[in-house]
Amino acid sequence: MSNPVIAVIGGTGAEGSGLVVRWAAAGYPVIIGSRSADKAQTVATELAALLPAGSGEIRGESNADAAAAAEIVVLSVPYESQADMAAQIAAGAQGKLVITVVVPLKPPKVSVVWRPAAGSAAQELQQQLGEQVQVVAAFQNIAAGHLRDLTWTSDCDVLYTGDGKEAKATTLELIRAAGFFGVDAGPLANASVVEGFTAVLVGINIRNKVKNSGVRITGISR
Repeated sequence: MSNPVIAVIGGTGAEGSGLVVRWAAAGYPVIIGSRSADKAQTVATELAALLPAGSGEIRGESNADAAAAAEIVVLSVPYESQADMAAQIAAGAQGKLVITVVVPLKPPKVSVVWRPAAGSAAQELQQQLGEQVQVVAAFQNIAAGHLRDLTWTSDCDVLYTGDGKEAKATTLELIRAAGFFGVDAGPLANASVVEGFTAVLVGINIRNKVKNSGVRITGISR
């Protein structure tokens, strides 16, 4: 059985491109979505050069075309771009799982927790895309620095939140395929806590002069 096609909207950015590399290396066909299809294809070619033999294909498309062509859509963009990106992918995302990596940080105080009116960026995205889309939030607390390095082994966990059992099970498969240990953090309403912890980690990084602090849940058999 072949792996589903994943579209990573924002796949030209640091976090998105790292996830593209990891999923392609795990055998998933990946489409990079960007405002510019030409830019997306250029980055796809660059990332494909990082992959071992037998990896999934990476190609580039516009955001709308990428969402329409994929079976699973991943949104990895800055929060200020979320509404615009949601409008671009809404038609293509209907009936599909959309995994959001978006964190609502409010410059200049990005180390202070801030929440949008909907409660979280994930809940806001659910409203923007409509009830026919299953939104799951994941990867909010993972630093982008090492993602492209396939020899790097993570020592932090991915907390994921969502309301659909099947959607969360599929998300867990992708978390594991990317090389992480996934922890079910409950319904989508809990995304506000997980998203907020990113701001906490930013502050921890600054105060400790590091770049890649993360979250690890104790007490769970691994």
